[in-house]
Amino acid sequence: MRDVLAPLAASIPPESIWNQTRSFQERLPKVARMRSAYLGRRGGRAWARADATGLLAMLGSDSLRRLGELLTGRRLAPRIGRQVLCYGPGDYIGPHHDHHPDIPGARDGYLDIHISFVTPAVRRQLLVYAKDGHLTETVDVARNGLITAYRLPFWHYTTPLEAKRGREAEARRWVLLASYQFAD
Repeated sequence: MRDVLAPLAASIPPESIWNQTRSFQERLPKVARMRSAYLGRRGGRAWARADATGLLAMLGSDSLRRLGELLTGRRLAPRIGRQVLCYGPGDYIGPHHDHHPDIPGARDGYLDIHISFVTPAVRRQLLVYAKDGHLTETVDVARNGLITAYRLPFWHYTTPLEAKRGREAEARRWVLLASYQFAD
């Protein structure tokens, strides 16, 4: 999938600081750096590759949906969002909440399931998330075969991926993402 991924990069805009007129007025937009392929458009190169490798079938499988339903205790809608992410050394996603109040099926929350594959050259990458209104909780998500489920929205970010010394060229964390809206 590596050759069909597109850069996903949004840096901190300088005006977030320099256009301030008062102290503590900053607003940080969603910032990130990684490579990604959204698998929502039939006929695209990423779709064709994901279909040929069985990735679409896996992310759209009844068993993955059923896992989500067992974890949440709720029925999941039949439509699914699919994406592939690839983090390299230094790649991250900044603090955000993934709240979509303008999307009727997602405004009251939805479920993401992530399946991670990590090369042996990765040292770590942390997910930092909010508890009691503070970004105080961490978990290392750079574990091979890790399956995580997130009921969104919630505040979180992913720290820059750290490679083992001298192995930066090989360090990658792949995330296969399935996103489900609740049926009820």
